[in-house]
Amino acid sequence: GGVEIAVRNLAQGLDARGHDVSVATIRSKGLTGFELDNDVRVHRIACTTARGGRLFTQRRPWAPPAPDPEAVRDLRRIVDQERPDVVHGHDWLARSFLPLKRKAGPAFAMSLHYYTLSCAKKSLMIDDAPCSGPALQKCLRCASSHYGMMKGSGVALANFAFSALERRAVDLFLPVSNAAARGNGLVGTDLRWEVIPNFVLDSPLSPASATLAALLPDEFLLFVGDLRPEKGIDVLLGAYRGLRVAPPLVLIGKTWANSPRALPPQTVLFEDWPNDAVREAQRRCLALVAPSTLREPFGMVALEAFAGGRPVIASRTGGLGELVKDGVNGLLVPPGDGAALAASLATFLDVPALRRSLADGASASAAQFHQDRVLAQVEAAYETMLARSLEGGCA
Repeated sequence: GGVEIAVRNLAQGLDARGHDVSVATIRSKGLTGFELDNDVRVHRIACTTARGGRLFTQRRPWAPPAPDPEAVRDLRRIVDQERPDVVHGHDWLARSFLPLKRKAGPAFAMSLHYYTLSCAKKSLMIDDAPCSGPALQKCLRCASSHYGMMKGSGVALANFAFSALERRAVDLFLPVSNAAARGNGLVGTDLRWEVIPNFVLDSPLSPASATLAALLPDEFLLFVGDLRPEKGIDVLLGAYRGLRVAPPLVLIGKTWANSPRALPPQTVLFEDWPNDAVREAQRRCLALVAPSTLREPFGMVALEAFAGGRPVIASRTGGLGELVKDGVNGLLVPPGDGAALAASLATFLDVPALRRSLADGASASAAQFHQDRVLAQVEAAYETMLARSLEGGCA
C-alpha cells in the first residue's frame, strides 16, 4: 500500500544520509521476524489482530487503534535493543508505543497519512459523503455500519480514547498535507505540527517487472488503486464509456466484492503488480486518472506519476487537490462528477499541446517533492524535537 511504500522510502532515504534506521512492522505470513533491507533493520512483530479470525478478517495486516499487548511487548524489546533517539510512528501500530513513551525517552513524531485521529474508518467519510468531524454516537453508528456491530463499536470507542492519548504523547505531528492536518483536527490547536509530504525514490525495474510491463499497450490512460466505489472506479468507467475516441484504459489494483464486474472494451485489468512495475506503467501512460470520491489525505499515485513526467486527471478533493494544479500539472474535476471527468478526458486527448504542457508541469512539480528536499525537512523536524527534549520542553 501507499503508506508502506512511503515508510520504506523514508527509511531507505534516511539510511542513505548516514542515519541508523530500524523499522518495526506487523509480521505477515511467510515472512521472517527480522531481515536487513539494505542496511535498514526490519523487525516484524506480533499483533493479536493480525492473526485473523472472524472479528479481524482483512487482506492486509491490521493494527488496532489501541495498544496491542503483543505489539507492546515486542516494541519494548526492540526499543531496549535499538535505543533510538527518535521514534517515528505511522498509522495505528504506533499506538502500541504509547505505553512505552517516557519523558526521558526518545522523541516521538507521528506522520498522519490518514485521518486516524478523527475517524475510526480513517477516511472521514460518512454515508458516502464528507464527514463534518467526530462525535461519539455518529462514529459508533458509522463504524458499526462499516465494520459490523461488534468490531465497529470497539474500533470507534478505542479510537476516541486513544486518539486523545496520542495527542498528549506525541511531540510533533507530521501530516502529509494541509488536508490531513485539517481532517485530523490539528489546525487551530496548540498541538505541534508541520506538513511534511511523502516522496518517491527512483528504483530500477526488475526483470520480473519488466516482463509485466511488456504487457502494457503503447498508449493508454491509467488507474492505480483499489477497484472500489470510493476510489471512483465506477465514475471512471462511466466517463470512459462516454468517450467518442479513446485509447486503452489500464487498471492496476486489487478487486473487492464491490468492484465492477463488467469492464468497457479496451479496458485491461492487472492485479498484484509490484511497485516498480506500477511505476513503469506510470512512466508510460498518457495520464494517470485519480477520480477518488474520498478526501484523499495525499495521493501517492499522483506523486509517482509526476515523478514519471506524467500528468494527473483527478478529483478536487483532499490532498489530491493540493498536489494537482488545474491546467499546470493536470486537470481537476468535482468528485463523483462523471460528465465533468469525461469532458476533461476528451479535452486532454483531443489537444496535443495541452498534453505536452501538462507533462512538462508534472515533471516540474516532481522536483518540489524531491527526496533530498523532503528528507532535509524530516531531519530538521527531528533536530527540533531533540533540542526541545534537551531543554525539558517535551510533553
